[in-house]
Amino acid sequence: MLSFLCPPSVAKLDRRKSPSVHAIWLAFPRSDIGTSPYILGPMNGILLQFIITSLAGWLQRRQQQVIEYLTEENRVLREQLGKKRLRLTDNQRRRLAVRAKALGRSALQGIACIVTPDTLLRWYHNLVAKKYDGSTARGPGRPPTEADIAKLVIQMAKENSGWGYTRIRGALWNLGHDLGRNTIRRILADAGLEPAPERNKKTNWKSFLKVHVGAIVAMDFFTVDVLTLRGLVRYFVLFAIDLETRRVHVAGIVHEAYGQWMEQVARNLTDPVEGFLRKKRYLIHDRDPLFTRRFVGILESGRVKSVKLPASSPNLNAYAERFVLSARREAFNKIVPLGEKHLRRIVAEFVDHYHHERNHQGLHNRLIEPISSGANRTGAVNCRQRLGGILNHYYREAA
Repeated sequence: MLSFLCPPSVAKLDRRKSPSVHAIWLAFPRSDIGTSPYILGPMNGILLQFIITSLAGWLQRRQQQVIEYLTEENRVLREQLGKKRLRLTDNQRRRLAVRAKALGRSALQGIACIVTPDTLLRWYHNLVAKKYDGSTARGPGRPPTEADIAKLVIQMAKENSGWGYTRIRGALWNLGHDLGRNTIRRILADAGLEPAPERNKKTNWKSFLKVHVGAIVAMDFFTVDVLTLRGLVRYFVLFAIDLETRRVHVAGIVHEAYGQWMEQVARNLTDPVEGFLRKKRYLIHDRDPLFTRRFVGILESGRVKSVKLPASSPNLNAYAERFVLSARREAFNKIVPLGEKHLRRIVAEFVDHYHHERNHQGLHNRLIEPISSGANRTGAVNCRQRLGGILNHYYREAA
């Protein structure tokens, strides 16, 4: 506390009429009176209180003026910003949160402009929570299942629709992997695979074709516009393709397909000696009206079952569609057929090239029926051309 000094004569005042002076008087030894220390007088104490009060009021008014200026400056800056969202850094949020906590929600209601008081206090709570967050020091916990093992579980479930969790677990144990049933269930659930009872009820076309691929032949038409003396004439090319070997058989080429012609095609296909379907079980085709009941009956007499594909589903006959695409891209889009005879020659040349000289990605990029074994690595390289160089095949001469 600040103190004021008074002259020694103040010590002669009546101590009974001035308690404050009496208290100060008792604080000093008797021997010190009149020779030393001046004693604080009552008038000077009142003056001190007045000066301190005046100084505090002036400082308070000064601080209030600063606060009002900063608040008004904040409003001006907010008006300049408009409706744009203010982007604050994490450091700026922390600084505002610490100071907002000291003021409290009630005080912030009148001065918070950038964000709401609740936002400021939420930032502060997040700051406190982050301080005591121990997740970074936490251990890794149970390690996840290796990606290769999870991929193997999914593969087993897709390829074996009747396998449950226990059956898959046993198959994994045979390979040296020990997984729990719940882990297998979680992996299949994450992959969107249903449990075995549900999966076993459904058989998609991919699974059906894969199981019966050695006994299935696909059939389809494609059309070719031929330039004749009468103008453009559209011809129909009917073909069948073995899904296992990719061998293609041209069943017929005709200007106008009709029921009796289709019946004769069915007889040729099911011939017990040379028929293309003599060792096959299923023939898949679209819902073209040319595949009549009589046509289906002839197939069934040859122990071949007709399987009609759903309407508007070319992807289900993908092998046949791919052959048509290859024929158009590699041959018919580059040639103008001049008459039926020329058309038959083009089809025959392309089919021979397709069987003996064209590599197929579906067969591991190999030939269907290679003419040579390919063991010769030293002979001269020759090129066999078909259709005027449109179709080329490179081979080595025999040693």
